[in-house]
Amino acid sequence: MAIIEVRDLYKIFGPSPRRVIPLIKQGKSKAEILKKTGCTIAINGATFSIEKGETFVVMGLSGSGKSTFIRCLNRLIEPTAGEILIDGADVMKMDQEKLREVRRYQMSMVFQNFGLLPQRNVVNNVEFGLEVSGMEKEERREKALKAIKLVGLDGYEKSMPSELSGGMQQRVGLARALANDPEVLLMDEAFSALDPLIRTQMQDELLELQARMHKTIVFITHDLDEALKLGDRIAILGPDGRVRQIGTPEEILSTPADEYVERFVQNVDRTRVITASAIGRRVTSITYPREDLTAAIRAMEKHDISSVFVTDSSRHLKGIVTIDDALKLQKNKEKDIASIIIDDVYTTTPTTPIADLLGTAIKTRYPIAILDEEGVFQGAVSRAAIIAEVGKNSDEAAAPVPLSEYGDENNGNGNGSGAGREDAK
Repeated sequence: MAIIEVRDLYKIFGPSPRRVIPLIKQGKSKAEILKKTGCTIAINGATFSIEKGETFVVMGLSGSGKSTFIRCLNRLIEPTAGEILIDGADVMKMDQEKLREVRRYQMSMVFQNFGLLPQRNVVNNVEFGLEVSGMEKEERREKALKAIKLVGLDGYEKSMPSELSGGMQQRVGLARALANDPEVLLMDEAFSALDPLIRTQMQDELLELQARMHKTIVFITHDLDEALKLGDRIAILGPDGRVRQIGTPEEILSTPADEYVERFVQNVDRTRVITASAIGRRVTSITYPREDLTAAIRAMEKHDISSVFVTDSSRHLKGIVTIDDALKLQKNKEKDIASIIIDDVYTTTPTTPIADLLGTAIKTRYPIAILDEEGVFQGAVSRAAIIAEVGKNSDEAAAPVPLSEYGDENNGNGNGSGAGREDAK
């Protein structure tokens, strides 16, 4: 269910910005419009929805309109045109009183520069927004302490911001945003000012928090690795302020929408993002004990495979049966396959990155079974699929070159072996 819907959203800076929209629809470029009107396009007709409980990452290079976009959601920046619906209510049509309510109770924001008040200690900083809204002291203190504990800062309630590390200060900012239990958390480059190690730690902690909170998070970043790590879905903004693609990390890496997105993701380690479910497939299986040896052999013959997975009636994996073992059992005129079910089969989860499966793929003889959180058999990923996907991530320029081709490149002749002998001298 969508909690945020954005429809044909524009933000244009400059004199008489609405007059620019017809020029945009005529196909005029950002540079042409700036030259002709003095106006700058920040957001160019964005349309999409954000699901409840989703981490939605908006990313792009500097000047692509990322921070403008997130500030349009709560109208800290006034959009030029379009609709922004929060739980079905149009933010664009709200008066100031209603807008304040939305900012206080439905949306909270975490900024890149922490935004802490230096004269207030941690608990006073966290409860500041609640204090401004008029909440009673006892209630706001209770909420603040709960939020502080949630972000792992219990024990630091009386510390001053100057006594905290950058990561701890950002936790204070996050606790302040969470104190009133908002539906939507807006995070504008929240970890960009942190050192790389602390930034990675904060990313991990946000993932852990989200697993417990299930908030709707809109996260702004210029870092593709961060976007791929945190986002359930990612919106990539182009330099013209237009949304170039929206999709899961796997979709964006596997099927980039245009050349701009393709260039954007070309140096990403796909094996750390593409998961077992993305390259896995539904495979033939039989149900034991309802199906016997005849069913196993028939399934393998029909689908031209040399092994078949075996599950129980609840689709929990029991193991795998090979054609060689099945034919031996048939020769002995036995029907029950219990004695030939191989149960030391490798398994994985749908969300496991294929980089983590490569070692297993190299040493196992069988496909790797995919099981969901309840242990239900979902399909399998073959050794060939894993190795092929890893191959796509290889740098072709660094790939091994045949000796004959090496000789051509270095000597201008076709005698590769001759070149090798000359080098040896």
